[in-house]
Amino acid sequence: MAKLKTSFYCQNCGTNFSKWLGQCTSCKQWNTIVEEIIQKEEKQAWRSQSSENKKAPKPLKINEISTSEEVRLNTTDSELNRVLGGGLVPGSLTLLGGEPGIGKSTLLLQISLRLPYKTLYVSGEESQKQIKMRAERITHQSDNCFILTETKTQNIFRQIEEIEPEVVIIDSIQTLQTDYIESSAGSISQIRECTAELIKFAKETNVPVILIGHITKDGTIAGPKILEHMVDTVLQFEGDRNHVYRILRSLKNRFGSTAELGIYEMQGSGLREVSNPSEILISNKENYLSGTAIATTLEGMRPLMIEIQALVSTAVYGTPQRSTTGYNLKRLNMILAVLEKRAGFRLGAKDVFLNITGGISVDDPAIDLAVVAAILSSNEDITIDKDFCFAGEVGLTGEIRPVNRVEQRIQEAEKLGFSTIFVSKYNKITPQDYKIDVRLVAKIEDLVQELFG
Repeated sequence: MAKLKTSFYCQNCGTNFSKWLGQCTSCKQWNTIVEEIIQKEEKQAWRSQSSENKKAPKPLKINEISTSEEVRLNTTDSELNRVLGGGLVPGSLTLLGGEPGIGKSTLLLQISLRLPYKTLYVSGEESQKQIKMRAERITHQSDNCFILTETKTQNIFRQIEEIEPEVVIIDSIQTLQTDYIESSAGSISQIRECTAELIKFAKETNVPVILIGHITKDGTIAGPKILEHMVDTVLQFEGDRNHVYRILRSLKNRFGSTAELGIYEMQGSGLREVSNPSEILISNKENYLSGTAIATTLEGMRPLMIEIQALVSTAVYGTPQRSTTGYNLKRLNMILAVLEKRAGFRLGAKDVFLNITGGISVDDPAIDLAVVAAILSSNEDITIDKDFCFAGEVGLTGEIRPVNRVEQRIQEAEKLGFSTIFVSKYNKITPQDYKIDVRLVAKIEDLVQELFG
C-alpha cells in the first residue's frame, strides 16, 4: 500500500498549504481551503512502454535548433482560425472557457464533425446518445469523428492508442480524474494532474488537444490559475444568452495575437460564422433618430463599424445618472467633463446613458469621437446623417487626437458605403486619395460646426 499524504489547497487560487487555515493568504478568500489526499506513487507517463525506452532530451545550441514553421491544422472555421492565429498548432493545448449554455460544446462538436482529420471527442458530461442528438441537429455527418464518454484519463489514453486520432477534444477538464490522485474530480490537484498528463501526451505525439473549462461566478475559469499558465492558448466564449450572437476572444496565445475576435450567430442548426460583423453591429432602420453615431474600431486585424447610442435627458431626481453598456464609465465621465469645460455644453445636470449595440465591449479610444457626436446629437435632438462615421480620440484639452491604422478604418467605411468620415486633422493622410469624403477636425468645436452648423 502506497503511503498517503494529506495536503491542503485553496479552491479559489490553488495555493498549497501544509495545514488548514481559515483565510487563504494568497487570494484573501475565507473558507476556501480544503484537505485533499494525494497518493505518493511513482507516476507513469501516458504511454509507459514507449516512455521507458525513450532517451532523455539533450540540450542543443540555439543555432542548431530548426526554425522551420509548423504547418497548422485548418479547423474549417474561419472565425476560429482567425482567433487562433491561422489554425491549430500540432502539439498545442487550447483551453476554451465560457458560461453554462453559451455554446462551448456545440462549437467544438460542430468543428469536430467538420474536421477532415481523425478526431476523438471525449465527453464526461453527456452520453453518446445525447451527443448524437446534438450532431443530428447540427446536420453535419462525419466518418472521422469518434465519440467517447469517459472520465478516467488512463482509459482515455488507452483508447487514444487504439484509434490514433489527429485531434483530441475534452469536454470538460473539470470532469476528468486520474488514478494517481485520490481526490474527487474537479478538485485543484485533479485538474492540475490531468492537465499535466494531457500536455505530456500532446508534446510527445504532436497531437493538438482542445479542453473545455467551466467558469466560476466571477467569470474566471474554474480551477487553479496555474491551469491557464500550463496551456498554450486560452479562449473565452462570451455573449448574452438572451441574444443570438456569440463572441470568441483570445486571452492568451503563444502562437498568435490576442487582439483577434471571432463572431458567431446561434441558430437552431448550430453556430453560424459572421464574416461581416457590421451586419449585426449597425441597426438597419430607414429613419435614424437623434443620439446615434457610427464609429470605426479595430479588433486585431479586423475593422468593425459599430453603432453608438446615447440618451441625454434632464435629471429628475437632482443627482444626474451616468450609465454605460459596453463602454468604460470613467472614460464617459472624462468626455462629459471635456464637453462642459472646453465646448461649453451644460451636461452636469443631465442624465447620460450610453450603449454600444450588438452586446460587445470596446476599449478602442478611436470611438471617442463617435461617443461625443452621439451625446451632442441627443442633447441637441438633431439627427446625424446615417452615412457619416467617426474615428478619433478625444484629449483632455478638447483636441481630436490621431488614431492608429486610420487608412484601414477609412477603407472599411468606404467599402461599406459611408459617404463621409470624420478623422483627426493630425493624421498624416491625404483626403484626395480616397473616394469617401474625409473631413479633418482638430477640436470638438470643429466637429460641432461640421455637424450642427
